[in-house]
Amino acid sequence: MSAESASDIPKGQVDLLDFIDWSGVECLNQSSSHSLPNALKQGYREDAGLNLESDADEQLLIYIPFNQVVKLHSFAIKGPEEEGPKTVKFFSNKEHMCFSNVNDFPPSDTAELTEENLKGKPVVLKYVKFQNVRSLTIFIEDNQSGSELTKVQKIALYGSTVETTDMKGLKKIEDH
Repeated sequence: MSAESASDIPKGQVDLLDFIDWSGVECLNQSSSHSLPNALKQGYREDAGLNLESDADEQLLIYIPFNQVVKLHSFAIKGPEEEGPKTVKFFSNKEHMCFSNVNDFPPSDTAELTEENLKGKPVVLKYVKFQNVRSLTIFIEDNQSGSELTKVQKIALYGSTVETTDMKGLKKIEDH
């Protein structure tokens, strides 16, 4: 369980941090000295002095695979008032996206973050679009002030795991 207060997590949901496949996580256009783990990993994301920053321009493209199928309910993104994300697009189960093709696909959902959201207020997603999520791509299109630098202090994903059958655990029934 994360160090967040229970009131931050929507009722009936869990922080999906433990279900992230860290070996496959990627972030395009991140600053080398202010990278994704600062905003996503336990311990780092609670430190107000650490953040994820964009590099060449304000956009960030984040790919998060999960180690099992999840249902994504909501998210929270914390950021500063000026450089915090504004338009955030979510793509369920879309792999190998890049800045050149991100606009070729319709997002599963889009959120316009408010000042309240940037303080950590969770945003509920179109739950029906995020029922069998194996991976999530988050496209931060712009920031609050329209500047060249976007900063993200924390990304938290809330939802639940999908109960699946472990096929390896099944035993073959022998005919007698």
